[in-house]
Amino acid sequence: MLRPVSVLAVLGALLALSHCAVLLENGMPILWQQTASQLTDLPVQNGVLTPNPWHYLHRMSLYRLVIAATDPFMGSMGTNATDSPIWGLPLQLAWELTSGRLADPTGNTNCGQPTADPMCISTQSWWACVNYFFSVIPFLSAAQQGFFGEGIQVQMQVPEGVDYCTTYASCATHFAEPMAKWDAFYQGLKEASDSPASEPEKKDFILGLYWAAHQSSMYASAACKARQSFYSSSEVSFANNWQNSAEFVAATYFQSNIQRSAMFMTPLPSRVLQEGDNAPNIADLSYDENHTLSVFSWMNTMNKLLIGSLVRLWRGAMCSVTTREKGRELLEQVLLNPTFVSTTFIGIITEMSSSC
Repeated sequence: MLRPVSVLAVLGALLALSHCAVLLENGMPILWQQTASQLTDLPVQNGVLTPNPWHYLHRMSLYRLVIAATDPFMGSMGTNATDSPIWGLPLQLAWELTSGRLADPTGNTNCGQPTADPMCISTQSWWACVNYFFSVIPFLSAAQQGFFGEGIQVQMQVPEGVDYCTTYASCATHFAEPMAKWDAFYQGLKEASDSPASEPEKKDFILGLYWAAHQSSMYASAACKARQSFYSSSEVSFANNWQNSAEFVAATYFQSNIQRSAMFMTPLPSRVLQEGDNAPNIADLSYDENHTLSVFSWMNTMNKLLIGSLVRLWRGAMCSVTTREKGRELLEQVLLNPTFVSTTFIGIITEMSSSC
């Protein structure tokens, strides 16, 4: 069973530690030890697994189970237990929890409020809706591809009156492309384990499939667009900039293990943005948070001014293992080094693309 925990005490202690985004607890995603470590820890009805993705511990459990099931196929990622690229997804969910982005943005319920119902994930939250495509769909695909054993049937719980797909069949019908991409990722894991290719070649192959699936989920999450109306224009702008930044990260085949993911996610804003929040001058956010918001905004603005050509130029430059490695280093400089001059970004990309 999922382990009972005084979530108010845990969250209160963690949030008191820092003004930046809180992602980790003892080196793992927040409340990781309270999640399901095996399928039988989740509810079952008539032989069908029925997780509740509108409860934080259940949704985080989906990640824990997928990571455990796929780890035997992730040897090319490294020797650490936290080297799988899938770790970036539970860290994203942890940040969404502690920054208040899983709570009901309408204020009509106490869902997600730290002092009332902290484990509740609101069906009205844009962030929770987008995350559905990065948690439920990958889990259903993994089950379909036999990573939890043969014949495992899964049906997600869903609140009455809310229209979300809940089974592999229904999600594959309504969101065929992301489901197909996640299927291809899991199938590729099995293929790579039997391949005579070198470990670096396997790693690049697996990361390519992973990010193809990741971005397919991102594009499908356009179905969540209407929920952005519940947020301030500052938060909507940040949300759109955050999605745009994923284009750059995905093209580099970023190995989103715990260490690297935490490095990029810690400077994300630690609360939902309100009207009037304009980086880099948001007083109650840290320097790093203001810097990250400014960089995200600059990248998206430049891409719009260039009518999408910045993303296309970047993708074109990420044409080989070597240029993707340089791309990862460049992103680290842009996002994490305040002294880096962002205007040199385009020049460097242009130079890199000339080698393709």
